[in-house]
Amino acid sequence: MNFSNSIIQWYLKHKRDLPWRDTLDPYKIWLSEIILQQTRVEQGLPYYLKFTDAFPTITDLANASEDIVLKHWQGLGYYSRARNLHHSAQTVRDRFQGRFPSSYSEIISLKGVGEYTAAAIASFSYNLPHAVVDGNVIRVISRVFGVLDPVDSMFGLGEVKSIAARELDLERPALHNQAIMEFGALQCVPVNPNCRDCPLSGVCYAKKMEVVKEIPLKSKKTAVKNLFLYYAVVKYKNGLFVKRRDSEGIWKGLYDFPVLESETPILEEQVLSFFNKEYALSNQAVLTDISPAYRHLLSHRKIEARFFRFEVNNIPSFSLDKANWFSVDKILEKGVPRLIERYFEAINLYK
Repeated sequence: MNFSNSIIQWYLKHKRDLPWRDTLDPYKIWLSEIILQQTRVEQGLPYYLKFTDAFPTITDLANASEDIVLKHWQGLGYYSRARNLHHSAQTVRDRFQGRFPSSYSEIISLKGVGEYTAAAIASFSYNLPHAVVDGNVIRVISRVFGVLDPVDSMFGLGEVKSIAARELDLERPALHNQAIMEFGALQCVPVNPNCRDCPLSGVCYAKKMEVVKEIPLKSKKTAVKNLFLYYAVVKYKNGLFVKRRDSEGIWKGLYDFPVLESETPILEEQVLSFFNKEYALSNQAVLTDISPAYRHLLSHRKIEARFFRFEVNNIPSFSLDKANWFSVDKILEKGVPRLIERYFEAINLYK
């Protein structure tokens, strides 16, 4: 079996028309790879077009403020990707004089760039012989070649990487890598793969042994934890008090409200008592609304949020945990988590 030739021939017939496949510009290829981490192509494509329009070059991205970058990223989630993207753009501007590095070792030195992304950029932009290993590639190789060790273990993943490097077409590494990734995305999918029309079905271990559903094997799952958020939304005139999350966490750099966080539900009376104690809201603010629960699911968090809305007639003298007043127009210029965006939609902040 010529594994590489089989998937390349399949790819040439079935590949999707995607803009980052029509360029050798490493900046645009890097941008697409970062956006597509943890994101489906259908969801990521509009963001790619939005970023390339707003920041045509890597220097344009480097010169933008972090707030602007996060605003353009809003809704994609995993915001550390956007912060790392911005940081690395500044590194390319300052360390590499605005020219994207062309060696694997320099590419992987950029913040937020791991082995897979470095291999993808090196091969797609410069046709360097580095095998890509992402989730799609892991699934294809595990099924076809019969990798029976858990792929989330060091040994199992090492076996996949070894096979990927061995089967790489050294004369056409870019085409090979694009082909195997697309093959996993469209043909050898996680659930109900199209084995009947698969060009590799005759040699596929998983198909022959009837274990397609079981492979790739995994030894563990990430525990999903509950997180309950109780927000204090303080309205003054045509604006709200919001704060930037500067501490490490899922929404670092984004804006939301003063919040009480808990791993277990808290009664309304206890929430109000906390707000009054911490922010002295009972002295100057009037409670006007308590929202229903807003649920938001992340890979490792199941979030339930409620919003306690207050109104004040004067700039409050009490502390709101470093929150500052912004007009609605200014708030809409800032990056916020999707959860907050949904609340803004519900209260017609976008009208």
